[in-house]
Amino acid sequence: QVQLVESGGGLVQAGGSLRLSCAASGRIARINVMGWHRQAPGKQRELVAHIVGGGVIDYADNVVGRFTISRDNAKNTTYLQMNSLKPEDTAVYYCQANAVPDGSFWDSDYWGPGTQVTVSS
Repeated sequence: QVQLVESGGGLVQAGGSLRLSCAASGRIARINVMGWHRQAPGKQRELVAHIVGGGVIDYADNVVGRFTISRDNAKNTTYLQMNSLKPEDTAVYYCQANAVPDGSFWDSDYWGPGTQVTVSS
């Protein structure tokens, strides 16, 4: 009912920048939250940043000042600008949305397939 597709991952040197995009499609009545999570090899998936419909934003402590999340509500798209990247930022980055499909009363969480970000030292 709701599909998420990420783009923008890749290989970058430490100190470089990348911009991730995630577009939500399908029959969507409302998107409550859009955000980014990441999972490094051998580690649990963790929240990177998310933005609530009203504009409230939360960041993980280890990305504050380096990453910026934004959202285009008209396009059902969220972006993650990542600057000053470090090798420890290497992970698969997943887009996540909490949304209400059109015709439904209930919200659900949806995930994209993920995009690889690799930061070389």
